[in-house]
Amino acid sequence: MRRRQFISLLGGAALAPLSAVCANAADGCGVPPERGDGWPGGSVAGDSLVNREALCGMADRLATSDANIHAVLVARDGKLAFERYFKGADEIPGYIYGRRVETIAFDADTLHNMKSVSKSVASLVVGIAIDRGLIRGVDEPIFSFFPELSDLRSPEKDRIRLVHVLTMSMGLKWVEATPATGDDDNDETRMHMAWDPCRYVLGLPVTAAAGQEFFYNTGALTLVSAIIRKATGRPLDEFARENLFEPLGITGTAWGRYRGDTDAGGGLRLRPRDMAKIGQLVLAGGRWNGRQIVSKAWIEAEKIKATDSQTYGYLWWRGQTRLNDRKINWIGALGRGGQSIRIVPELDLVVAVTAGYYQDYSSQAFRLQFGVFRDVLRAIPPPA
Repeated sequence: MRRRQFISLLGGAALAPLSAVCANAADGCGVPPERGDGWPGGSVAGDSLVNREALCGMADRLATSDANIHAVLVARDGKLAFERYFKGADEIPGYIYGRRVETIAFDADTLHNMKSVSKSVASLVVGIAIDRGLIRGVDEPIFSFFPELSDLRSPEKDRIRLVHVLTMSMGLKWVEATPATGDDDNDETRMHMAWDPCRYVLGLPVTAAAGQEFFYNTGALTLVSAIIRKATGRPLDEFARENLFEPLGITGTAWGRYRGDTDAGGGLRLRPRDMAKIGQLVLAGGRWNGRQIVSKAWIEAEKIKATDSQTYGYLWWRGQTRLNDRKINWIGALGRGGQSIRIVPELDLVVAVTAGYYQDYSSQAFRLQFGVFRDVLRAIPPPA
């Protein structure tokens, strides 16, 4: 499935207008507490970062509706300004065949499935490895990392570079796992079942010249995971823990593996506060608390046209939405089911959302998810 058919549904309308009054806004609704995790505690008095009444009104409507939104966090000017958690249905981890769904009361300590937000986090890990000289650069031929797969080489596949893996433009045939393809009839499942997942991915037929066209392919992250292991001598999740998570003060994560390699395409679980940290890192050009963790050049990496309205950098989306008749540019890590980190540089804003729409690709589900982001934008005071 081409991602352009999938993501184009994100441009829907917002939730109900934000004019509804939240009775408990003045009593501290959504004020983030001090937890000693690097985010300073919020304050109701003199808070000019967000319209708290509007955000509390949105959150109250979410809490009393059947919306399966699990958390909404807003950071502005480097501060966590709003934080609310909800009760909702979620898939319980650990079930490979079939799904078990339970209702969970989410809170600040609950790890949440990131789905494809994992891809964007893995991108930062690749950038760190390149910054440290462990990988020479994005122009390295893909088979330079996989000499054991040289029997799969062809003139067309020899043109595939690491940059094409990172921009989803390898030009290989791929059927993504979706509700439409089911649990079995797709390349993602077949790849995970293969005795050599990287051989499976690079063994797929060529459908376009490398770098010519964006085509969403979770198999690219299987290659990324193996490349990090080969380049650093450690699985991607271990390298990420020491070189990305620990510098950010992220101490509780879970990242699944397949056949010994990290599931970089969708296996990460994070707390929403830590999602917001990832977003703040990107907003600050790769810096956190004065420390350069990944280079600014990596954050601003080249882009490829992905949809009619969006581009794709190194495993990060870039799009636009309208606010009061002007276009607002955002950078996003987007995951199946409604997981998202959206960064709005011109507003110094990060919005982290988790949800449970894993099997719902309907336009209504996408309108609800994107509507939360639109509602947050409307709750940001205009520049002075």
